[in-house]
This record gives sequence, structure tokens and C-alpha cells, in this order.
Amino acid sequence: MRILVAVMVIAGVGCSATDDQNPQPAAAIRLTAEPLATFPHRADAFTEGLLWADGALYESVGLVGRSDARRVELQTGGIETSTPIPAEQFGEGLAAVDDRLLQLTWKSGVGHVYDRTTMAEVDTFTYAGEGWGLTFDGRRLVMSDGTSRLRFLDPETFAEVGTLEVTDDGVSLERINELEFVQGLIYANIWKRPDIAVIDPATGTVLAWIDTTSLRPAETLDDPDAVANGIAYDPTGDRLFVTGKRWSTLYEIARPKV
Repeated sequence: MRILVAVMVIAGVGCSATDDQNPQPAAAIRLTAEPLATFPHRADAFTEGLLWADGALYESVGLVGRSDARRVELQTGGIETSTPIPAEQFGEGLAAVDDRLLQLTWKSGVGHVYDRTTMAEVDTFTYAGEGWGLTFDGRRLVMSDGTSRLRFLDPETFAEVGTLEVTDDGVSLERINELEFVQGLIYANIWKRPDIAVIDPATGTVLAWIDTTSLRPAETLDDPDAVANGIAYDPTGDRLFVTGKRWSTLYEIARPKV
């Protein structure tokens, strides 16, 4: 592990004009992420979901025929244990609920439930539409499906219990992908963008953008699929981790005080 100087730079703050008759939402704060620390990450991992739970790092890896859910050793990037999903399925978002891990699949409409200690699959569940990102806010699962809409699911029955339209400066934000619930806010990767959106779950408004452009490993620049994807939060240490698909590095970055 290499420890680096930390900084979260405010690139610019803008506010929309407001008046008493037609209040407008403030434009999101623009931030640039610089790493606090770096850790090895498997360069063959097509990262779709990332999370930290009770001192352990977990990851959902995608691609047809190569998808699994795994527990990863932070300091080395090595796989401690993993469970593959059926070869025809494409692994997607990952969330922890109590002693369970829940993993989405892209187009199969099937989710997988694992015992978090053993990583053994213990159940499956179904849902409508595509599965992209997944997180848990303490009461509900929050799921993305590649659109601008987040869906709230009951963590026991997986029934949809609500939706939230996400907007950036009043415009719907499409292609929401990997999700992480961080100190009352939803952090989201946006497919094919280097920016992480920080979303207010009460209104759907993007409050801030974290630009991860400088974190992308140089050897991935010619790979159009090797985009930023993967956000995990350690609440005990207040550590925010990010990585990308086929990235050889996982970063700890400073959490913005939004």
C-alpha cells in the first residue's frame, strides 16, 4: 500500500438564480478526487458491485461466463473466496443486508442471495427489468436499472415500494449504475462517465460530482469498457473506496463533506 497526500479540490461552485416565485435547485458542486491510499486490484475483474461490511471487502464481477460474487483481501487484492453464478448470467450490483449478500444480474431478472460468512448461495429472488446497481439504506434496497430512476425494494420480499427520479440541475440523469449508501446520501457511478454523483435520496437531486479521471490506470485508456465503477464505504473508519472495471488499483479517497 502506498500512502499519498489527500486533497478533495473544489473545482467550482455554482448556484442557479432563484426567486420567491420560481425557486431553482442549486447546481451541483464539482470536486476532483485525489487518493489517500492505493491498494492492489485484480486487473481481470470486471467490477460491477463493490461494498465493505464488518471489516471485509466484497465484489461482484460481471461478464457472461465469468461472473461471481467474492470476498477480497484489501491489502493484497487477492480473492479469499468466491461463488460463481450460472454461465449465461451477467453479475451486477451487490448489497449487504444483515448476514446476507444480494447480487443482481443484468438481463436475467434473477438475483442471488449468499451467506456473507461462507459465500454459499442460500436463495434467489426475481425482479422486473434490468439490474445494474444495488445498495441498502438501512430500511430499503436501492436499485438502479440504467435509467434515471432509482427503485426502492423491500429487503425481505423484494417487492418494489417506491421510486425516485434523479436529476442534475433539473435534467434527468440517465445510465445510473453502481450504488453505495454513504452517510445518508447515495453515491452513484454513471456508466461511461468518470464522475461519481452524490445524490440526495429525499429529492433525487445531485448535490455534488466527484471526478475520478486522474485515477484511471494508464494501461486501460485504450479499453472503452474499463470505466470507473465500484464504490464501497467503511463507516467505522470513514473510508471511501473506488475502483473501475479492469483497473489494477483500488483507491481510498477523501469523503466530501456535502
